[in-house]
Amino acid sequence: MTQEFPTLTNDLLLRAARGEQTERAPVWVMRQAGRYLPEFRKTRETHEFFEICRSPTLATEITMQPIRRYAGLLDAAIIFSDILVVPQAMGMEVIMNPGPHFTDPLNTPADVEKLPREVDVEKELGYVFEALTLTRKTLAGQVPLIGFSGAPWTLMMYMIEGGGSQTRQKSKTWLFKYPEASKQLLERITDICVQYLIGQVNAGAQLLQVFDSNAGDLSPYDFSTFSLPYLKRIADEVREGLKVRQLPVVPLTLFAKGASPSLAASAGYDTIGLDWTLDPRDVAKVTDGIIDGRTITLQGNLDPVVLYGGREAIEREVKRMCSAFHDARGGACKAWIANLGHGITPGVDPEDMKFFLECVHKYSAVSSS
Repeated sequence: MTQEFPTLTNDLLLRAARGEQTERAPVWVMRQAGRYLPEFRKTRETHEFFEICRSPTLATEITMQPIRRYAGLLDAAIIFSDILVVPQAMGMEVIMNPGPHFTDPLNTPADVEKLPREVDVEKELGYVFEALTLTRKTLAGQVPLIGFSGAPWTLMMYMIEGGGSQTRQKSKTWLFKYPEASKQLLERITDICVQYLIGQVNAGAQLLQVFDSNAGDLSPYDFSTFSLPYLKRIADEVREGLKVRQLPVVPLTLFAKGASPSLAASAGYDTIGLDWTLDPRDVAKVTDGIIDGRTITLQGNLDPVVLYGGREAIEREVKRMCSAFHDARGGACKAWIANLGHGITPGVDPEDMKFFLECVHKYSAVSSS
């Protein structure tokens, strides 16, 4: 049953995600509810990371912190959660101290048999759905609410490595040594991601983003073999599942960091996220028309470190970014969602984040460029 929510008053993000021309670029920031905010750090003093994720009230509070601080400047909220709630739902223990640590990672394919064959997504991840519904109501229509999931390859990497890794040696070894077992694990993760994302829309998410943060660790061939098919499955099956359930078919974004933009675009998402190493003018040339002849929306892509460079640098680089995205669209502000090229980092001054948002408002409007 579709829930009743307050009427949305700022749909800039959704219009851009549909490829439309907008009066300025909608802007939000990955990890906008995070450690750079003093109010977030205050909450964390008395609450463990995953405790916040599992508490709908706390997750809503954290999600709302940047919306309150940057009222009128942010064009989206993204639910406070973590991609690793999916491995947790699969029966794996993950602790955050300070980075993610799996107490019993997967070492060989035999270890996969320790995981349950069936996962009750509603039971295991219902706290995320409750947080989405509460946040959507708390937002009162100010801005759209984004839900998200990790991508199968990125989640598999963490499940095998046991945490962050510079070389991805263990997880990539699986791909070469156990290719069929790897595909079977990726299928199982994909099944859960599809159910999880559909459940998020049912709970109130108005746009979904899939984070394939480790896509760039794979060669184009390996990305096409071990990531792309599962990303395509998610896009196709989420859309179909939403239709069957008579839920809104919300826009889908893929952030496949470091992957070939043309390969990422071929996954069939409405929007692809760009990191700061890519020029949107080049990306538009290889992605426009790749799926059903339509324009794929681009998201990004300021280097997060620019936010440490001072006001002059922030203004200069935002102006340059806006010019590049306008050029990519023939001088229009069209099919573009402004963001950083990766998540905001903990040392950023919140006032510099505010200035970044103000600069995007100013320079993304075509008349100001």
